[in-house]
Amino acid sequence: MKTTFSSLILFLFFAHGILAQGTQTIRGIITDAQSQSPVPGVTIVVLGSNPLNGTITDFDGAYKLENVPVGRVTLQVSYLGYETITLANLEVNSAKELVIDVKLVEQVKRVDEVVITAAPDKDKALNDMATVSSRTLSMVEANKYSGTRSDPSRMAQNFAGVSGASDDRNDIIIRGNSPSGVLWRLDGIDIPSPNHFGTLGTTGGPVTMLNTNNLKNSDFLTGAFPAEYGNASAGVFDLQLRNGNNEKYEFLGQIGFNGFEFGAEGPFSKKSKASFIVNYRYSTLGLLSAIGINFGTGAAIPQYQDLTVKINAPTKKAGKFTLFALAGKSYIEFLDSELAEGDNFYSSQGEDSRAGSDMGVVGLSHTYFYNDNTSGKIFLAASAWRTTFSRDSLSIVDNSPTETDDLKFSQLKYTAGYQFNKKFNAKNQVKAGVQFDLYDLRLRNIQLVAENTYFPVQDYKGIAPLLQAYAQWQHRFNDKLTLNSGVHYQQFFLNNKWIAEPRANLRYQFKPTQSISVGVGLHSQIQPLQSYYVETNYSDGTSARTNEDLDFLRSSQLVIGYDNLIGKNFRFKAEIYGQYLTNAAVEQMPSAVSLMNQGSGFGIEPYDSLVNNGRGYNYGLELTLEKFFGQGYYFLVTASLFDSKYEASDKEWRNTTFNSNYVFNVLGGKEFKIKKKHTIGFDTKFAIAGGQRYTPIDLTASRAQGYAVYDNSRAFEERNNLYFRWDFKITYTFQGKRATQKFSVDLQNLTARQNVFSREFNARTGELNTIYQIGFFPDIQYRILF
Repeated sequence: MKTTFSSLILFLFFAHGILAQGTQTIRGIITDAQSQSPVPGVTIVVLGSNPLNGTITDFDGAYKLENVPVGRVTLQVSYLGYETITLANLEVNSAKELVIDVKLVEQVKRVDEVVITAAPDKDKALNDMATVSSRTLSMVEANKYSGTRSDPSRMAQNFAGVSGASDDRNDIIIRGNSPSGVLWRLDGIDIPSPNHFGTLGTTGGPVTMLNTNNLKNSDFLTGAFPAEYGNASAGVFDLQLRNGNNEKYEFLGQIGFNGFEFGAEGPFSKKSKASFIVNYRYSTLGLLSAIGINFGTGAAIPQYQDLTVKINAPTKKAGKFTLFALAGKSYIEFLDSELAEGDNFYSSQGEDSRAGSDMGVVGLSHTYFYNDNTSGKIFLAASAWRTTFSRDSLSIVDNSPTETDDLKFSQLKYTAGYQFNKKFNAKNQVKAGVQFDLYDLRLRNIQLVAENTYFPVQDYKGIAPLLQAYAQWQHRFNDKLTLNSGVHYQQFFLNNKWIAEPRANLRYQFKPTQSISVGVGLHSQIQPLQSYYVETNYSDGTSARTNEDLDFLRSSQLVIGYDNLIGKNFRFKAEIYGQYLTNAAVEQMPSAVSLMNQGSGFGIEPYDSLVNNGRGYNYGLELTLEKFFGQGYYFLVTASLFDSKYEASDKEWRNTTFNSNYVFNVLGGKEFKIKKKHTIGFDTKFAIAGGQRYTPIDLTASRAQGYAVYDNSRAFEERNNLYFRWDFKITYTFQGKRATQKFSVDLQNLTARQNVFSREFNARTGELNTIYQIGFFPDIQYRILF
């Protein structure tokens, strides 16, 4: 009897822990969107709460809402003289406090006792000076997207105007431009490509180093971006790391495609507002391969690990100090000599190759408010990047190896800069800044040119300084019409080339839910750094660097946009654009070669004798229909129609390799609540895109030479078949009393469609082999917050 009674008591206690409605805390800081200074006295309430749950911000702009029920809630943030903000469908879980920082926009025309309710600005950038071709990437919503592998780059590929090169890489192709034209920025500091297996001169890779568990909402810009962004011709990914919890310790564990990972965050002490957040991840792909799952890399198994750290230390009088670090290490081998029959990987037959890459960046910043409307930020950063690659050609007779390539590239980059922000009044704001980058390069690329004869294609040690400066002004004529204008200056001291780039954008909100915008600007970028140091070998045995005088690639851009908020959570957006590119690097002798077609692979071809005589153009139409998450569901439909052409030194206009002409994405999801603590979600995505362009292999010449010979007279004339992929994801969430658990299965390429990756010449058989992209792949992930 005692045993039965004790069991009943334990059961009731357990059931109470499972079924009791949990609560959590929501807190954050409210700041002025222009000055960035805290706003005291702001009212924050949980809409629909009974009794009403609300609070106001303190002198530091901080607020805290306690005892908020776990689940979906909506906050309203209001203050007299500012636009009221409504934050709908925020997910509150039982294990982790929800930190929501909000920027309020001051009204130009003040009306006593009247406030303007702003629509959800998820389709706008956090940067208030970016009004065209820009949007916020919500990490919470984007993590719902099927097929993204928790990769911010693959999340962005769902947006209008963006496509990917292939399933095996996360390159961001924007409006037909090379992925090399994308600028990565983290916490206001320019960084190298944050991807494993990246190479100098490229911005993508197979696996991201970025961890969405550490990121907060960030900006993604696809053209005509503000003057503060430089040395980029295609787009900008302006990422923000979130701060750790400065009041309590929280932990995370996760297992999935991107790796085994563990994260921790919390305060340094109870007396300090300083916090830390750290996350470490190690590759799981070796384990997946061992149990027979093909994840799209063939017989080669990538190995990688990465670390993300941020320390945030605000002070009462000395301003705010921030330190972040991101580091990653990766290695892979493609050994055809050990390839089992029937296996394949993304490398040429008859070769053994080994590739590795290491990247690390650390940034330190100090933000100080001179007064409520004036602030300055000084920042220092250092980054290191190392790429190694070696290749052996295997004998057709006995499979014996002969070394053909030995590449070792390393780059140290030191950055120092200062940013100034001044809000004069509700109408006028000025931003200005200066940044100096010092590149310390070690480039060594040795290639076999004849039997037992090796030639240094690149062999350089030295520095390459780059100076950038900008000034921009925002003028709000009224609450409907806003003008942002500015100029960006940069000078490359290697050859003393310089350029000033004027930019402007105008936004007119002619109805409460509708607006039109126009953006124009000149955007320039230095050529891939290693291209400046390619050696030209002359017949008398001497050599020279014939690319050192290359000028900036220049892109003149025009964007016209229309935005319409249809109802509470629906948005329609349309943009047309045109881009004219000049000063593209092409060969001196007539050919189809242009560096505009580089950047989507694992390196930049070492062409020599380049001149700035190339040009190109991109134009297109982009449409977006979006339902932000609400009433338990969301969807996103995007259509991109575009044309991308280039002219090289042979004076013929051709398709660029990125000219797929069209991209269509349809994705959406529905979340169901089961009882009080259980939810299940279904998400899906359909992607259709035009086939990528490629240069055909001359089979006859290749058989004669014993290696792939391309028919460059037909550069990018051929294209792959239409790309199609269907992904479907199921997510189950359980809100425990002290832990939140999520389990998801993302069925990628559900139809197992064979989308072409590449065509390779097989020297052993003398035939062409077709290599396909990822097959059917289930991405299984488990996550626990506690």
